[in-house]
This record gives sequence, structure tokens and C-alpha cells, in this order.
Amino acid sequence: MDRFFQPQDLGVIGPELELALFGMIVLVFDLLLQNKRVLGYISLAGLAWAGYFLFRLRNVVDAPAYGGVLTLDPFAWFFKAIFLIAAALAVGISLKYLDIERENHGEYYALLLFATMGMMFMVGAMDLVTLYIGLETMAIATYVLVGFLRSSTRSNEAALKYFLLGAFSSGILLYGFSLLYGMAGSTRFEAIRAMLEQRPLTDPLSLMALGTVAAGMFFKIAAVPFHQWTPDAYEGAPTSITAYMSVAVKAASFAMMVRLFMLALFPLRPHWLVIMSIVSALTMTVGNIAAITQSNVKRLLAYSSISHAGYILLGLIASNETGMIAIPMYLLVYTFTNLGAWAIVVALRRKDVIGEHIDEMSGLFFRHPVSALLMLVFLLSLAGIPPTAGFIGKYFLFAAVIQTGHNVLAVIAVLNAAISMYFYLRIVVTMFMREPTEKTGLDLSPGVMAVMAISFVFTMWIGLYPEPFIAMARPALGL
Repeated sequence: MDRFFQPQDLGVIGPELELALFGMIVLVFDLLLQNKRVLGYISLAGLAWAGYFLFRLRNVVDAPAYGGVLTLDPFAWFFKAIFLIAAALAVGISLKYLDIERENHGEYYALLLFATMGMMFMVGAMDLVTLYIGLETMAIATYVLVGFLRSSTRSNEAALKYFLLGAFSSGILLYGFSLLYGMAGSTRFEAIRAMLEQRPLTDPLSLMALGTVAAGMFFKIAAVPFHQWTPDAYEGAPTSITAYMSVAVKAASFAMMVRLFMLALFPLRPHWLVIMSIVSALTMTVGNIAAITQSNVKRLLAYSSISHAGYILLGLIASNETGMIAIPMYLLVYTFTNLGAWAIVVALRRKDVIGEHIDEMSGLFFRHPVSALLMLVFLLSLAGIPPTAGFIGKYFLFAAVIQTGHNVLAVIAVLNAAISMYFYLRIVVTMFMREPTEKTGLDLSPGVMAVMAISFVFTMWIGLYPEPFIAMARPALGL
């Protein structure tokens, strides 16, 4: 026991412990407070306190904990920062949204904190069991949050679909883990890698383990052909949770995928390179083509999210220095850009207006010019147009695949980026060139305005001066 636990191990998981503590505090105060909005502020305080603990750990190069099943390295630190940022911005847009939906309950914020805690354990895991526990902590909390609008049939249906498909994919993933454990006799990544290096590349058991693990992971990142849950879950979930899922859950899943494939499964790279190349091309293409036909903004952004998963896979396919920088950089960029866009979708929601259809954004420039201009910036960033942050993210990804000779994938990615311009500009045309269907302006809450402002600042900052953020992402190359 002394070998497994050391007192300093608590410092490594300090941010996670803070989130668990504040999650429980929120549940207790939920029974005591009439004004549930205060619980949101308590959650923000918890995230800020966890962020402070994480900031103090910024110079840690590699700190194994609990006998090596967890670690804190620059890769984990960078992604933990993304999770905390995404959760804080999601809470910011939740405060008024939950009031409008009349679903302002304490368990909402507690589940958000617990889901973030699960993500932080996932990204630091060096062991299959630890990884899976973190994954399920995140997943179970997210299943409940998707169905949080209890009076909404659409929300309940989305949660049920997400839960059933998520449980099925987790079963497939766990079966793959069991095969790896059976072959290696250990759940540690280094032991699994050593075992795979000793077995031939054509070993059927290794290939079966790779196939099942890849299938489970493709579901988590919403890659084709395991993407069907995404539009329904995004449309039915509370918009604030859709925003959180689209950035935090995706970032956590990609961090988990990078850990698995670059460490444990790296000896099988010749095989998973082919699989990922096909899946990446299909995911980019299917996501963008399906988005063209959507009239619901939430479904459109869901298919957009699918296509972005295809882009991010390019970094893992390249697996070079540029590619490894591109993955965390792109996910950081995507966090600010996507949450900014979702904040404006939340701002359109009012008591008698759902605000989810593209037509409901008609004439937004004449109703609220600032919101329309900010949405324009976020959409241009999603499309990868300079000088926004989205251009920097796509530049690194495209450069990575070109450097490694995957020229066909680079061409497919560029063509898909051009296709995506159509449905993003469709929203722009609706906002700037159509008569407004609503005459009143937007009633923006302080939380939504803060999220819009922060997202805009970082979207432009990363686009115009990306060097500090690239410097933060670069140490993750140690992986």
C-alpha cells in the first residue's frame, strides 16, 4: 500500500478533488437556497479554485501518482485547462437559460462538475481501469444532463438514445480493453505496448483488440460510421449542455484517444493509420454534406462538429511534431469558437421563442448588431478563415498531413473546408440580408455577454498572435 499511495499523490489530483468537493457543496446548498442561480456562482468558484490549483502545477514535467496509474504531464495539464475553461463558459451560459426553461436545479451544476472531474482523470490515466472509470464518470453525468429538461419529450428521447448507444459503445470498448489485458497480463499502457511489440503485426487477437477499441473510440468522438447519435443528442439536450458536449466531451475523447493510440497501441500504427485515414475522410465529407440540408441550427452545428472530428483525426494520422501540436491547439481554438457560437444560440432563446431554427436568426444584424457581428466571427473561425483562430488550427492540421505525405487526405480536407463555407455563410446571409422576423432585440444576461466577449477575444487573439498558445501546446510533444 505504501508503494501505491504517497502523500504527494494528493497534490497531483488536487484540481479533481476540488471539483468533487464543490460538486457535493452544490448538492448540499441546493437544499438550503431558494435562489438556485447562486449555485451557478458556487460552481464557478469551484472551477476557479480548481484552475488555481492547476495553475500551480503548470511547471510539473511528469508526476506519476498512485503507483503510475495516473500522471500529470504537460499533455494532461493542457487538456485539463481546456476542460475547466469549457465548464466555466458552459456555466456562464446556463444561468439564464435554466431560468427560461424553469429547470434551475442544483444537480445540474453538480453533474457538470463531476463530468469535468471525470474528464480530468481520463486525460491523466496511464492504465486501462483508471481510464475507463474516468470515462464512465464523464459519460453517466452527461447522459443525465442531456435529458435534464424533464418536461421535454425531445430531451428525454435524446437522453435515452445517447444512453443506449453510449452503453453499447462502452461495452465494445471494454471488450477491447479485456483483450489487451488478457494478452499483456496488465492494464498499464507501457506493459500493453511492450506486449504488442513482441507479437507479429498480423496477430488476429491484436487486430481484434485494435478493432474493438477503435470502434468504441470512434463513437466517443462522433466519427463516421458511429456518428448517428450526435444530431439527436445535440438537438434534444439543453442548449447549454449541447455547447459543453461539443467542446469538453470531444476534447476529452480525443485526449483519451491520443493516449491510447500513441502509447499503448502505437506498435499497431500501420493498421490503425489505414483505419483512421478512411474514417477521417468519411467523417469530414459526411458531416459537411449532411450539414448543408439542415434548417435547425443545433443539428447544423452537430454535423459541423462531426466534420471537425474528421479534421482533428488528421493530427493523429500525421503523428509528427506539427500534428501533435495541432490536436491540442485545434481543440483549444474549437472551445472558444464553438462556445461563442452556442452562446448566441442561447441568447436567441426566450420564453415564447425556441431560437433554434435558422429562420429565427433572420435580420439579427438589425435587431442586435453586436451579436450578429460576433456570430460572423465565430462562423468564419469554424470555417477556417484568417485572421481568426480557426485558420491557425486548420493550418497546423493540413500542414501536418502534407509533411507526412498524406496528400490525398490534405486535398479531401481542403475541399471539405470549402464545402463548409456554404452552410456557415447561409447563416451569415440570414442574419445580414433578410428582414427580421422579430422586432425586439436580444435580452442578454451578464453570463452570456461574458462568454461571448471572452470567446471573441481569444478567437481573435489566437488568430492574430498564436505563438503563446503554440508554446503551451508544444510541451505535450513529450507524449
